[in-house]
Amino acid sequence: MSSFTYDLTLAGLSVGSAAALTGIGLIVTYRATGVLNFAHGAVAMVCAYVLRQCVVGWGWPLWLGAVVTLLFLAPGIGVLLERFVFRPLSVLGGDPAQTLVASIGVFVLLVGGAALVWGQGARDDAPELVSADPWGQLAVVLVLATGVGAVIRWTRFGRELRAVVDDRQLAVLGGVDADRVAAAGWAFGSFTAGLTGVLLAPYVRLDPYGLPLLVMEVVAVAVAARMRSLPVAVVVALGIGVGQSQLTRLHLPGWGGQLVQAAGANLFVVALLVAALVLPGLGSRDALPRTATARLATPPGAWIAAGVLFLLPLGFAGSDLHTSVQVPALGVVLLSLVVVTGRGGQLSLGQAAYAGLGALFTALLAAGRFPLLPRLPELAALAVAVLLVAPLGLLTGWPAISRHGLALALATFAVGVGVSRFVFAQPYATSGLSLARPSGFEDDRAYYVLELALLAAALLAIHALRRGRTGRALAALRDHEQGASAAGVQVPSLKLLAFVAGAALAALGGGMLGMDVRAFDPSAYDPVRGLLWFAAVVVLGADSALGALAAAALLVGLDAGARGGVAAALIGVLAVCVGRFPGGPYEALRVAAGRLRAQRRVRLTALGLGVRRKLRPVYLRARSTEAAGPGVVRQAESGAGRASGARSPQGHAAGAGQRGGPGAITPAHAGVAHPAQPDTESGHATEPGQRGQACATPADHTDVARPARHDTGWKHAPDPGRTPTPAILTAHTLHARYGGFTALDGVDLVVRAGQVTAVVGPNGAGKSTLFHCLAGTVRPARGQVRLGGRDITRLAAHARTRLGVARTFQQLAVFPSLTVAENVRVGAEQGRVTEPGAVERALRLFGLDGDVRSLPAAGLPTGTLRRVELARAFAGGPRVLLLDEPAAGLDTAEVASLTLVLRALAAEGTALLVVEHDLDLVADLADVVHVMAAGRIVSSGPPGHVLDTPGTREAPA
Repeated sequence: MSSFTYDLTLAGLSVGSAAALTGIGLIVTYRATGVLNFAHGAVAMVCAYVLRQCVVGWGWPLWLGAVVTLLFLAPGIGVLLERFVFRPLSVLGGDPAQTLVASIGVFVLLVGGAALVWGQGARDDAPELVSADPWGQLAVVLVLATGVGAVIRWTRFGRELRAVVDDRQLAVLGGVDADRVAAAGWAFGSFTAGLTGVLLAPYVRLDPYGLPLLVMEVVAVAVAARMRSLPVAVVVALGIGVGQSQLTRLHLPGWGGQLVQAAGANLFVVALLVAALVLPGLGSRDALPRTATARLATPPGAWIAAGVLFLLPLGFAGSDLHTSVQVPALGVVLLSLVVVTGRGGQLSLGQAAYAGLGALFTALLAAGRFPLLPRLPELAALAVAVLLVAPLGLLTGWPAISRHGLALALATFAVGVGVSRFVFAQPYATSGLSLARPSGFEDDRAYYVLELALLAAALLAIHALRRGRTGRALAALRDHEQGASAAGVQVPSLKLLAFVAGAALAALGGGMLGMDVRAFDPSAYDPVRGLLWFAAVVVLGADSALGALAAAALLVGLDAGARGGVAAALIGVLAVCVGRFPGGPYEALRVAAGRLRAQRRVRLTALGLGVRRKLRPVYLRARSTEAAGPGVVRQAESGAGRASGARSPQGHAAGAGQRGGPGAITPAHAGVAHPAQPDTESGHATEPGQRGQACATPADHTDVARPARHDTGWKHAPDPGRTPTPAILTAHTLHARYGGFTALDGVDLVVRAGQVTAVVGPNGAGKSTLFHCLAGTVRPARGQVRLGGRDITRLAAHARTRLGVARTFQQLAVFPSLTVAENVRVGAEQGRVTEPGAVERALRLFGLDGDVRSLPAAGLPTGTLRRVELARAFAGGPRVLLLDEPAAGLDTAEVASLTLVLRALAAEGTALLVVEHDLDLVADLADVVHVMAAGRIVSSGPPGHVLDTPGTREAPA
């Protein structure tokens, strides 16, 4: 080996050793807590600054500063983060979305704090803890990796760590102190971060922004190791480090050579792009906290106040106005996050890249340096730049189709880092660029007026995207992606739309920022800024345009009026608390106000107490009557469950007059009239709306609400000579496997029009897999699914919904931020139902046409939400309705009402498939029952025959 090659190898081993330390720390933290610590680089930066302060600033001996920094400060930071930031989140449920936002908040907080304490300038006098010879660093890495591996594999703590990783709640039940394990993991992870920072600081620029980003670039090492294998992480880190050093030999001519040289100098960034965009994702859970509450209405007059505040700078002069012009431009950039993150629910950590591309393309077009395009006036250049950048939103939109959670976070972050390193940092793309303001708007005041006009246009675009059919579809995507797909929303296309629109808005705001300072400044669009912008929008209300404008004013105003870093520190503090209040500070204020109101309780006088005692029996009787359900009570009082409207020629209800409350769902609402049937319990003839309710009173409604089982007067006694109804949905020899487990083994199934088909069986029998294959959320390995005569095996869920296959979920899939009527309207719109009365008919059928229709779905009772989900599915005009445990969470009266409605739907010709554990409900409802076991259908037939087979009811559910 030549001397030059040997020297490059040693240099690569030195860089690779630092990267390996980062990988080890990230993996240990992730395995102990399930958190991808985005603040790892910020902890490294703080420790490097503290060691420099101890040695250079205070004159301490190097060994003493190192002991204090690495053995006390770094682990202490980890323990504090675990105790006060991430442990409360784990107690609240350990949502990875909230922990991700909190870790970004810690990153921003530490960066802002470092800028406040040590300033934003670069330092080149960091003390050297280990010599440049890589063997010492490599020895440290190997010792740490070997020691950690041995502890995890052969010690009690390692067994506890593996138990916590596999199932934290189960480990706690087994006696494991999960908090102690998590604290140890955080302490060790922070120790490795501090060690990485003090090793790198002497050889790179020590500043609050550069070092954290440099450390985070090597997260590819941990991702390549699947966040599990320490040996793989060490080998990958050393290999990339050596490869990056060896690539410095390449010197190719032209801009292509410069690009290759840039790739060689940033091989860890290339690895990050490959790991984030090509390798399988780390997780499939959602990337952002999904809304659990209704969106708060903007306070009256808030927009007027905002307009007045934005017009005030027109009366300023000099430097004040020079600062104010940055606010509308940054506001437009942050509005792009409202579209992508707030309304679309997609994580985007790369919006700074699109803003920078907008500024760069505007400058290149205005200078006549953009390939194949002539020189353009500044305003036209800005418009063309927006059009050019918008399609580039696919760089982050395409991965979002199949990635969620940490995988999507890394993908968007990787794109931002890649654009920063390979475009903004390259002299061939940015050298000598200046950016003038449009002609006629050179003055600050005139340019500010232009910015306000562009901001108004951006707000109108946001308003259009958040209203109407597209707005409801985006809200459905944000609230519940699988539910949106089941409602017919084209999820992939909608995600791409959100990212493309977000890229266009970011490009517009970036170009405006460039014109503010009349130059292209790459540092204004680095990925750390992107994290800060993301955190600011999330904590001030991601779905609020007004919140984005407030964030822009806050970021510009605080940093302009105080020392740099104040805004970042404040945003970081708010982001750390976002796990407790995902809805932002407005939700926090609402909760605090509610608690204050709860503390001011009204005390009754002696007379009031006496009156309450006298009224209590009346109140209890009223509550009991209400619990029976308005539909039940009305029918019991009237003595007949007559249909309230004549049926139209199309089979729809006309003039249904029963409105109202929970439980008011009967076949009469659908306009279905059935002949009177014998009541086997009482011996009296009743109509279908009265089945099982002839004796319904406040005292005994619970006992009689469920229809009698084996009621042959209704069904279960088919005419032997009757022609079978046509098959609507069929499955042919379906096979499905999960790893080495066979979930479906040649299943055949027929779902017929006008019938209720039920699938029962023990856990692990394959019911859910069969259901998902029919719904389109799982693709079988072999076999076919046909709708009528069409093969739909390879169609996505939303495409099947638009063909007439609707479904519900065992876990409720409603959209909390939308009202009940809007939830139902999503089903009608995405199902492409053009009939004007489809929504009203669905609301009326399921008893949702009263005051409840205008209430947000958030906070409604489970029974009401179950009806909302069914109404949404029905509003799309389905030919087949797939119901996954529709009775889950319902009481006896609600199950009885649900049974009546499902019978009515079947009577109108809808084909129903029910996967249900409640065998009594199956016996009451189904026409045909299939019993599954070990991935096969082992028995089929009428419920009276199949469910009475010995062993069927004893099978574990």
